[in-house]
Amino acid sequence: MQGGGRGLLDVFSIIAIVLIVAGFILVGVEMVVPGFSVPGVTGIVCLVVGIFLAADSVKEGVIISLIVIALLAVMMFVLLKVLASGKLKSPIILQEEQANESGYISSGDLQYLLGKEGVALTDLRPSGKGDFDGVSFDVLTDGSYIIKGAKIVIQKVQGSKLIVREIR
Repeated sequence: MQGGGRGLLDVFSIIAIVLIVAGFILVGVEMVVPGFSVPGVTGIVCLVVGIFLAADSVKEGVIISLIVIALLAVMMFVLLKVLASGKLKSPIILQEEQANESGYISSGDLQYLLGKEGVALTDLRPSGKGDFDGVSFDVLTDGSYIIKGAKIVIQKVQGSKLIVREIR
């Protein structure tokens, strides 16, 4: 009888170890991939069930939980160091450059539009869209209403805001 009980205990111990290891791996994946999704939730469930199966008492369960939390903290610290050093590609950090040649324009680059004439694509009351040399921009009037199709000119650039007035 006792031999059969010992074999069952070994099976639970093996399952507990497998669940804890799987939990660490899944939580590690969650640390690298942004968001709180399936790997993180599944990893937490595996860790909790693994601790529950491994512990013989509440005191032992608390001790194992503290060890798991400490190991997760070390794992997170190491992953952050590796990601910060650039040895591992992070899905959070944009790797490609956003160059003007590729069509990216920063808000500081809009000064070149000052004095440019165009056409109101929508009614401007006071905001809407304007077309300047075939490029559509969000524009803002000084408070006046400008009808669609009216000729407009950019009179002021404030950061990414283009302030226009109607050409009469």
